[in-house]
Amino acid sequence: MIGKKVVGVGAALVDMLLEESDQFVINTGEPKGGMTLSELHRIESLLKNSSAGHKIAPGGSACNTLVGFSKLGGKGSFIGVCGSDDLGHFFESKIKEAGVQSLLKRGDQSTGRVLSIITPDAQRTMFTHLGAAGNFHSHFLNAEDFAHAGIVYIEGYLLFNEEVTRKVIHFAKAAGAKIALDLASFQVVQACRGLMEDIIENSVDIILANEDEAKAFTGLNEEDSLKMFGDIVDISVIKLGPKGALIKKGGDRFKIDAKAVKAIDTTGAGDLWASGFLYGLVSGYDLHQAGKIGAVVASEVVSVVGAHISDEGWNRILKELPQK
Repeated sequence: MIGKKVVGVGAALVDMLLEESDQFVINTGEPKGGMTLSELHRIESLLKNSSAGHKIAPGGSACNTLVGFSKLGGKGSFIGVCGSDDLGHFFESKIKEAGVQSLLKRGDQSTGRVLSIITPDAQRTMFTHLGAAGNFHSHFLNAEDFAHAGIVYIEGYLLFNEEVTRKVIHFAKAAGAKIALDLASFQVVQACRGLMEDIIENSVDIILANEDEAKAFTGLNEEDSLKMFGDIVDISVIKLGPKGALIKKGGDRFKIDAKAVKAIDTTGAGDLWASGFLYGLVSGYDLHQAGKIGAVVASEVVSVVGAHISDEGWNRILKELPQK
Protein backbone atom coordinates (compact mmCIF):
# COMPACT_ATOMS: atom_id res chain seq x y z
CA MET A 1 0.00 0.00 0.00
CA ILE A 2 2.94 2.36 0.66
CA GLY A 3 3.49 4.66 -2.30
CA LYS A 4 0.30 3.56 -4.06
CA LYS A 5 -2.42 5.95 -5.08
CA VAL A 6 -5.73 6.70 -3.40
CA VAL A 7 -8.86 6.69 -5.57
CA GLY A 8 -11.78 8.69 -4.17
CA VAL A 9 -15.35 8.08 -5.29
CA GLY A 10 -18.24 10.39 -4.55
CA ALA A 11 -20.41 13.27 -5.63
CA ALA A 12 -18.84 15.95 -7.82
CA LEU A 13 -20.41 19.06 -6.33
CA VAL A 14 -19.62 22.75 -6.40
CA ASP A 15 -19.63 24.29 -2.92
CA MET A 16 -21.51 27.56 -2.51
CA LEU A 17 -20.32 29.12 0.76
CA LEU A 18 -22.62 31.57 2.53
CA GLU A 19 -21.91 33.20 5.90
CA GLU A 20 -25.20 33.89 7.67
CA SER A 21 -26.88 34.19 11.08
CA ASP A 22 -28.36 31.49 13.29
CA GLN A 23 -31.79 33.01 12.63
CA PHE A 24 -31.32 32.53 8.89
CA VAL A 25 -30.73 28.80 9.50
CA ILE A 26 -33.70 28.59 11.91
CA ASN A 27 -35.89 30.13 9.21
CA THR A 28 -35.02 27.30 6.82
CA GLY A 29 -36.80 24.85 9.15
CA GLU A 30 -33.97 22.32 8.80
CA PRO A 31 -31.70 21.05 11.60
CA LYS A 32 -28.58 23.09 12.16
CA GLY A 33 -25.45 21.17 11.22
CA GLY A 34 -27.35 18.71 9.03
CA MET A 35 -27.50 17.99 5.30
CA THR A 36 -30.77 18.27 3.38
CA LEU A 37 -31.28 17.09 -0.21
CA SER A 38 -32.89 20.00 -2.02
CA GLU A 39 -34.30 21.07 -5.35
CA LEU A 40 -32.24 23.64 -7.22
CA HIS A 41 -34.96 26.29 -6.86
CA ARG A 42 -34.74 26.06 -3.04
CA ILE A 43 -31.00 26.76 -3.06
CA GLU A 44 -31.57 29.67 -5.45
CA SER A 45 -34.30 31.00 -3.15
CA LEU A 46 -32.07 30.81 -0.07
CA LEU A 47 -29.32 32.69 -1.88
CA LYS A 48 -31.82 35.30 -3.05
CA ASN A 49 -33.11 35.79 0.52
CA SER A 50 -29.62 36.38 1.90
CA SER A 51 -28.04 39.82 1.89
CA ALA A 52 -24.55 38.25 2.01
CA GLY A 53 -22.49 37.28 -1.01
CA HIS A 54 -21.31 33.70 -1.54
CA LYS A 55 -18.12 32.04 -2.79
CA ILE A 56 -17.81 28.93 -4.97
CA ALA A 57 -15.25 26.11 -4.93
CA PRO A 58 -15.11 22.45 -6.00
CA GLY A 59 -16.54 20.26 -3.26
CA GLY A 60 -18.12 17.03 -2.22
CA SER A 61 -16.70 14.97 0.63
CA ALA A 62 -14.43 12.59 -1.29
CA CYS A 63 -13.31 15.38 -3.62
CA ASN A 64 -12.27 17.54 -0.66
CA THR A 65 -10.30 14.62 0.76
CA LEU A 66 -8.52 13.87 -2.53
CA VAL A 67 -7.65 17.51 -3.10
CA GLY A 68 -6.04 17.67 0.34
CA PHE A 69 -4.30 14.32 -0.16
CA SER A 70 -2.85 15.50 -3.47
CA LYS A 71 -1.75 18.87 -2.07
CA LEU A 72 0.26 16.95 0.53
CA GLY A 73 2.08 15.21 -2.31
CA GLY A 74 0.01 12.05 -2.57
CA LYS A 75 -0.97 10.42 -5.83
CA GLY A 76 -4.74 10.70 -5.98
CA SER A 77 -7.62 10.28 -8.43
CA PHE A 78 -11.27 11.27 -8.17
CA ILE A 79 -14.27 9.56 -9.76
CA GLY A 80 -17.60 11.37 -9.93
CA VAL A 81 -20.19 12.66 -12.38
CA CYS A 82 -20.66 16.31 -13.31
CA GLY A 83 -22.42 18.19 -16.09
CA SER A 84 -20.93 19.51 -19.33
CA ASP A 85 -21.75 23.05 -18.17
CA ASP A 86 -19.56 25.90 -16.95
CA LEU A 87 -19.67 24.64 -13.35
CA GLY A 88 -18.54 21.20 -14.50
CA HIS A 89 -15.55 22.66 -16.34
CA PHE A 90 -14.79 24.84 -13.32
CA PHE A 91 -14.87 21.79 -11.05
CA GLU A 92 -12.52 19.75 -13.24
CA SER A 93 -10.03 22.56 -13.81
CA LYS A 94 -9.77 23.23 -10.07
CA ILE A 95 -9.15 19.63 -9.01
CA LYS A 96 -6.52 19.23 -11.73
CA GLU A 97 -4.91 22.42 -10.51
CA ALA A 98 -4.66 20.81 -7.06
CA GLY A 99 -2.88 17.78 -8.52
CA VAL A 100 -5.80 15.34 -8.58
CA GLN A 101 -6.11 13.01 -11.57
CA SER A 102 -9.58 13.60 -13.00
CA LEU A 103 -11.59 10.47 -13.71
CA LEU A 104 -14.76 12.53 -14.02
CA LYS A 105 -17.69 11.25 -16.07
CA ARG A 106 -20.09 13.65 -17.79
CA GLY A 107 -23.83 13.44 -17.24
CA ASP A 108 -26.76 15.09 -19.03
CA GLN A 109 -27.89 17.23 -16.10
CA SER A 110 -26.36 20.37 -14.63
CA THR A 111 -23.45 20.01 -12.23
CA GLY A 112 -24.54 19.42 -8.64
CA ARG A 113 -24.00 21.97 -5.93
CA VAL A 114 -24.05 22.32 -2.14
CA LEU A 115 -25.11 25.47 -0.34
CA SER A 116 -23.20 25.56 2.97
CA ILE A 117 -24.62 28.12 5.37
CA ILE A 118 -21.90 29.00 7.88
CA THR A 119 -23.03 30.50 11.19
CA PRO A 120 -20.91 32.57 13.61
CA ASP A 121 -20.15 29.47 15.75
CA ALA A 122 -18.35 27.93 12.71
CA GLN A 123 -21.07 25.29 12.15
CA ARG A 124 -22.29 24.62 8.63
CA THR A 125 -25.77 23.59 7.52
CA MET A 126 -25.90 22.10 4.04
CA PHE A 127 -28.48 22.03 1.28
CA THR A 128 -27.49 19.67 -1.53
CA HIS A 129 -28.78 19.52 -5.10
CA LEU A 130 -27.15 16.48 -6.67
CA GLY A 131 -27.84 17.32 -10.32
CA ALA A 132 -25.63 15.17 -12.56
CA ALA A 133 -24.07 13.56 -9.47
CA GLY A 134 -27.46 12.02 -8.74
CA ASN A 135 -27.31 10.11 -12.04
CA PHE A 136 -24.10 8.25 -11.27
CA HIS A 137 -24.64 4.80 -12.82
CA SER A 138 -22.47 1.71 -12.51
CA HIS A 139 -21.82 1.64 -16.27
CA PHE A 140 -19.73 4.81 -15.84
CA LEU A 141 -17.16 2.71 -13.93
CA ASN A 142 -14.43 0.48 -15.30
CA ALA A 143 -11.55 -1.56 -13.92
CA GLU A 144 -8.94 0.83 -15.31
CA ASP A 145 -10.21 3.59 -13.01
CA PHE A 146 -8.98 1.54 -10.04
CA ALA A 147 -5.68 0.27 -11.45
CA HIS A 148 -2.71 0.59 -9.04
CA ALA A 149 -4.92 1.83 -6.18
CA GLY A 150 -3.68 1.17 -2.66
CA ILE A 151 -6.84 2.58 -1.06
CA VAL A 152 -10.27 3.24 -2.53
CA TYR A 153 -11.95 5.94 -0.45
CA ILE A 154 -15.76 5.96 -0.48
CA GLU A 155 -17.74 8.86 0.93
CA GLY A 156 -20.80 7.79 2.90
CA TYR A 157 -23.13 9.82 0.70
CA LEU A 158 -22.43 7.34 -2.12
CA LEU A 159 -24.36 4.70 -0.16
CA PHE A 160 -27.62 6.34 -1.29
CA ASN A 161 -26.65 4.73 -4.63
CA GLU A 162 -26.33 1.04 -3.77
CA GLU A 163 -25.68 -0.07 -7.36
CA VAL A 164 -22.64 2.18 -7.71
CA THR A 165 -21.38 1.47 -4.18
CA ARG A 166 -21.32 -2.27 -4.83
CA LYS A 167 -19.64 -1.82 -8.24
CA VAL A 168 -16.94 0.37 -6.67
CA ILE A 169 -16.32 -2.31 -4.05
CA HIS A 170 -16.13 -4.98 -6.76
CA PHE A 171 -13.49 -3.07 -8.74
CA ALA A 172 -11.57 -2.09 -5.60
CA LYS A 173 -11.31 -5.70 -4.47
CA ALA A 174 -10.31 -6.82 -7.97
CA ALA A 175 -7.50 -4.24 -7.87
CA GLY A 176 -6.32 -5.54 -4.48
CA ALA A 177 -7.02 -2.17 -2.83
CA LYS A 178 -8.03 -1.52 0.76
CA ILE A 179 -11.50 0.03 1.09
CA ALA A 180 -11.94 3.09 3.33
CA LEU A 181 -15.43 4.34 4.18
CA ASP A 182 -16.27 7.69 5.74
CA LEU A 183 -19.74 7.57 7.32
CA ALA A 184 -20.46 11.16 6.14
CA SER A 185 -23.31 12.22 8.48
CA PHE A 186 -25.66 10.82 11.10
CA GLN A 187 -28.48 11.20 8.56
CA VAL A 188 -26.63 8.97 6.08
CA VAL A 189 -26.15 6.35 8.80
CA GLN A 190 -29.86 6.40 9.62
CA ALA A 191 -30.95 6.26 5.96
CA CYS A 192 -28.46 3.66 4.72
CA ARG A 193 -28.07 1.43 7.76
CA GLY A 194 -28.75 -1.89 6.01
CA LEU A 195 -26.22 -1.39 3.23
CA MET A 196 -23.74 0.19 5.62
CA GLU A 197 -23.89 -2.80 8.00
CA ASP A 198 -23.41 -5.21 5.09
CA ILE A 199 -20.38 -3.55 3.53
CA ILE A 200 -18.70 -2.78 6.87
CA GLU A 201 -19.05 -6.43 7.87
CA ASN A 202 -17.91 -7.87 4.54
CA SER A 203 -15.85 -5.35 2.58
CA VAL A 204 -14.56 -2.30 4.46
CA ASP A 205 -10.99 -2.22 5.83
CA ILE A 206 -10.90 1.33 7.25
CA ILE A 207 -13.78 3.23 8.91
CA LEU A 208 -13.74 6.98 9.54
CA ALA A 209 -16.59 8.53 11.53
CA ASN A 210 -17.22 11.43 13.86
CA GLU A 211 -18.80 10.86 17.28
CA ASP A 212 -22.36 11.59 16.07
CA GLU A 213 -22.05 9.21 13.12
CA ALA A 214 -20.50 6.52 15.30
CA LYS A 215 -23.28 6.84 17.89
CA ALA A 216 -25.96 6.73 15.18
CA PHE A 217 -24.48 3.45 13.95
CA THR A 218 -23.60 1.74 17.24
CA GLY A 219 -25.79 3.47 19.83
CA LEU A 220 -22.64 3.70 21.97
CA ASN A 221 -20.22 6.36 23.17
CA GLU A 222 -17.02 7.01 21.23
CA GLU A 223 -14.81 4.63 23.22
CA ASP A 224 -17.24 1.74 22.91
CA SER A 225 -17.93 2.59 19.26
CA LEU A 226 -14.19 2.49 18.58
CA LYS A 227 -13.98 -0.97 20.12
CA MET A 228 -17.00 -2.22 18.18
CA PHE A 229 -15.66 -0.91 14.87
CA GLY A 230 -12.19 -2.22 15.73
CA ASP A 231 -13.60 -5.73 16.16
CA ILE A 232 -14.96 -5.63 12.59
CA VAL A 233 -12.44 -3.72 10.44
CA ASP A 234 -8.67 -3.40 10.28
CA ILE A 235 -8.43 0.31 11.18
CA SER A 236 -11.13 2.39 12.85
CA VAL A 237 -11.09 6.14 13.39
CA ILE A 238 -13.46 8.33 15.37
CA LYS A 239 -12.97 12.06 14.83
CA LEU A 240 -13.86 14.18 17.85
CA GLY A 241 -13.51 17.72 16.48
CA PRO A 242 -11.65 19.97 18.95
CA LYS A 243 -11.17 16.95 21.24
CA GLY A 244 -8.98 15.25 18.62
CA ALA A 245 -9.47 11.70 17.36
CA LEU A 246 -9.27 8.04 18.38
CA ILE A 247 -7.63 5.36 16.24
CA LYS A 248 -7.66 1.60 16.74
CA LYS A 249 -5.91 -1.21 14.90
CA GLY A 250 -5.95 -4.63 16.50
CA GLY A 251 -4.85 -4.25 20.10
CA ASP A 252 -3.35 -0.80 19.52
CA ARG A 253 -5.31 2.32 20.44
CA PHE A 254 -4.17 5.90 19.89
CA LYS A 255 -5.53 9.23 21.11
CA ILE A 256 -4.67 12.08 18.75
CA ASP A 257 -4.86 15.61 20.11
CA ALA A 258 -6.37 18.35 17.97
CA LYS A 259 -4.19 21.34 17.19
CA ALA A 260 -5.75 24.28 19.04
CA VAL A 261 -6.84 27.08 16.68
CA LYS A 262 -9.71 29.54 16.45
CA ALA A 263 -12.31 27.83 14.25
CA ILE A 264 -14.01 30.04 11.68
CA ASP A 265 -15.83 27.36 9.68
CA THR A 266 -15.97 23.57 10.17
CA THR A 267 -16.74 22.91 6.47
CA GLY A 268 -14.46 20.13 5.28
CA ALA A 269 -12.83 19.54 8.67
CA GLY A 270 -13.50 15.79 8.65
CA ASP A 271 -12.69 15.51 4.94
CA LEU A 272 -9.33 17.22 5.36
CA TRP A 273 -8.51 15.24 8.51
CA ALA A 274 -8.97 12.17 6.31
CA SER A 275 -6.61 13.71 3.72
CA GLY A 276 -3.78 13.84 6.21
CA PHE A 277 -4.53 10.43 7.66
CA LEU A 278 -4.65 8.69 4.26
CA TYR A 279 -1.47 10.47 3.20
CA GLY A 280 0.20 9.17 6.34
CA LEU A 281 -0.96 5.61 5.65
CA VAL A 282 0.39 5.47 2.08
CA SER A 283 3.58 7.37 2.94
CA GLY A 284 4.92 4.97 5.54
CA TYR A 285 4.03 6.85 8.73
CA ASP A 286 2.76 4.91 11.72
CA LEU A 287 -0.87 5.31 12.77
CA HIS A 288 -0.15 7.88 15.48
CA GLN A 289 1.87 10.01 13.06
CA ALA A 290 -0.81 9.65 10.37
CA GLY A 291 -3.38 10.90 12.86
CA LYS A 292 -1.16 13.86 13.76
CA ILE A 293 -0.94 14.80 10.08
CA GLY A 294 -4.73 14.66 9.91
CA ALA A 295 -4.95 16.98 12.93
CA VAL A 296 -2.55 19.51 11.41
CA VAL A 297 -4.44 19.62 8.10
CA ALA A 298 -7.82 19.90 9.86
CA SER A 299 -6.54 22.81 11.98
CA GLU A 300 -5.74 24.77 8.83
CA VAL A 301 -9.08 24.16 7.12
CA VAL A 302 -11.18 25.25 10.12
CA SER A 303 -9.22 28.51 10.12
CA VAL A 304 -10.67 29.52 6.72
CA VAL A 305 -14.13 29.72 5.18
CA GLY A 306 -14.73 26.66 3.02
CA ALA A 307 -12.77 23.47 2.48
CA HIS A 308 -9.84 24.95 0.55
CA ILE A 309 -6.59 25.83 2.26
CA SER A 310 -4.38 28.62 0.89
CA ASP A 311 -0.89 27.97 -0.48
CA GLU A 312 0.48 29.62 2.66
CA GLY A 313 -1.53 27.17 4.76
CA TRP A 314 -0.19 24.19 2.82
CA ASN A 315 3.35 25.48 3.29
CA ARG A 316 2.77 25.56 7.05
CA ILE A 317 1.37 22.03 6.96
CA LEU A 318 4.28 20.63 4.97
CA LYS A 319 6.74 22.15 7.45
CA GLU A 320 4.91 20.39 10.30
CA LEU A 321 4.96 16.88 8.85
CA PRO A 322 6.48 14.58 11.48
CA GLN A 323 9.68 12.65 10.94
CA LYS A 324 9.11 8.97 10.15
